[in-house]
Amino acid sequence: QVQLVESGGGLVQPGGSLRLSCVASGFTFRTYSMSWYRQAAGKERELVAVITVTGGSTNYADSVKGRFTISRDNAKNTVYLQMNSLKPEDTAVYYCNAKRNLYYYWGQGTQVTVSS
Repeated sequence: QVQLVESGGGLVQPGGSLRLSCVASGFTFRTYSMSWYRQAAGKERELVAVITVTGGSTNYADSVKGRFTISRDNAKNTVYLQMNSLKPEDTAVYYCNAKRNLYYYWGQGTQVTVSS
């Protein structure tokens, strides 16, 4: 059974940091590219960051470049999103995604709220 389980969300003040984790099971994690998406209330889901199977290449949405860092540990079947200098506009549900060719899986999401 495929599972992607996110954790690490919560309430943080503007300028603060959070680290999201996504633990995968039920598929060969090291062969899937991994991404983080987010969806704010009333908005479409958007791509935040993506990392290749070996972690050798990453890409980010312009809105988070220089503040967020995606990484993965294939030995632990885990992908991370380090989020620094958080802004209120980063408030959203953050989803983990695994993709290989036509196959893709989603986690259940974790809420991140940036507010004073």
